[in-house]
Amino acid sequence: MERNASFSLKVKSELARIIPERDCCRLAELSAISRIDGVVTIGSDEGVGLYIATEYSSVARTVYSLIKDVFGVEAELMVNRQSRLKKRLLYRIGLRGVPEISEVLRALGILSARNRILPGIKKDLLKNKCCRRSYLRGAFLGGGSVSSPDRGYHMELTTAGEELAGDLMDLVNGFEGLRAKMSKRKTSYMVYLKESGQIADFLTLIGAHGSLLEYENARVLKGMRNQVNRMVNCETANIGKAADAAMRQLDVIRLIERHFGLDALDPSLAQVARLRLAHPEENLKELGEMMNPPLSKSGVNHRLRKISEFAEGIKE
Repeated sequence: MERNASFSLKVKSELARIIPERDCCRLAELSAISRIDGVVTIGSDEGVGLYIATEYSSVARTVYSLIKDVFGVEAELMVNRQSRLKKRLLYRIGLRGVPEISEVLRALGILSARNRILPGIKKDLLKNKCCRRSYLRGAFLGGGSVSSPDRGYHMELTTAGEELAGDLMDLVNGFEGLRAKMSKRKTSYMVYLKESGQIADFLTLIGAHGSLLEYENARVLKGMRNQVNRMVNCETANIGKAADAAMRQLDVIRLIERHFGLDALDPSLAQVARLRLAHPEENLKELGEMMNPPLSKSGVNHRLRKISEFAEGIKE
């Protein structure tokens, strides 16, 4: 779990350093983080407010900067130590007492034109491809995680709203080659990818190029280890089969030797039988190379079959 969290932190730290060039992309990224990590409050003294909470200092800095860039206001930054989860720090970025806060919430796609909470993604935020990529980057910063590739292949975006999760899944799947799925986990909804190539494509999509290199290196090493293991297992199985076959050949030859002696065999067969008795650990190719003249592997196997047929006659 710690290794997975560590890799997710690397990805988020890299993404937090990306500053979208266009205002529409900044708004889309901030909207995604706000929808996933944000809470709208209504207080009697200061009216409507928005709070965005995160455990990551890099994400908190990004949110603070985006709010200032997009809306030209200074947000309030608060840091608290959580009582659970190993007493980690919790960063809260707040917008309260801000004039026209309702307009801010509407721009972020949190409130509708009629001041109702929007359950899904505001379509106006996704008009351009660059904005769609920025929205997914914000969704990862807000509720994303990805397993370390040397442990397994799993990437997910988590949110509390079912319709928002459905819109996120459609947004991911709108990009070529990505096939995200959605499932419910207790009170949350998870949009996830489990195929390693698709996860790599997603990291490329949201701009995590440095993390992608680490991911691909680990993926290649893991693939090589798996291939070596398969080869070793296959070789071990072949050795086992060869040993079993050699034991059966020895039993057959000893049976003939007990009842008739090896001279009862054709000289070419007797030569193979004596070599097998003298070298029980050698494979067929090595036995063939010991013969005079040398014999191919298939030739040795053919003669051993003839010896077995001879032994079958004895048994009958």
